[in-house]
Amino acid sequence: MTASALVGYARTSTTDQKAGLEAQLRDLELAGCTKVFREEISSVATNRPQLAAVLEWVREGDTLVVTKLDRLARSVADLVAITAALKAKGAGLRILAMNLDTATPTGKLMLNLLGSIAEFERELMLERQREGIAKAKADGKYVGRQPTARRQAGEALRLRAEGKSPADIMASLGISRASFYRIVRSSHQG
Repeated sequence: MTASALVGYARTSTTDQKAGLEAQLRDLELAGCTKVFREEISSVATNRPQLAAVLEWVREGDTLVVTKLDRLARSVADLVAITAALKAKGAGLRILAMNLDTATPTGKLMLNLLGSIAEFERELMLERQREGIAKAKADGKYVGRQPTARRQAGEALRLRAEGKSPADIMASLGISRASFYRIVRSSHQG
């Protein structure tokens, strides 16, 4: 078994922020990081390749180190997802500016509090969404999303009768294999 490592992750939003990146790299080195992943990309980017790489690279017993929380996660929910990935691998997280380390009981408590707040926010949002839908239904303004495949059942059956292959039908109508065969089954039952 290999020894545990401190693994750093540094990120700046743009290439213009060289000083910020250099400061992060310096702080991560001073914290004892033996390997550092870095990228110059906005936190709102859906694909952060170096973050994905560091999450893949860390091993059991390792600790991911970042200088500040906003360098790692774009939201509390994002932080919860990242820490869940680390926990699944048996790795910890240390945020230098917050003096938060998930290897300590206080660090775990803080992280759990952040996760609970994120879950609470999500539940409130879903509750408001359900209330809005109920009001719209009561006002006769909400009909819901129509199932895509069922709307195209007639077209799918017509193409099948013309001898088109199931793959061609699914591709041309943009429906899944399961939806296509559900349409076929229901046409035999009806």
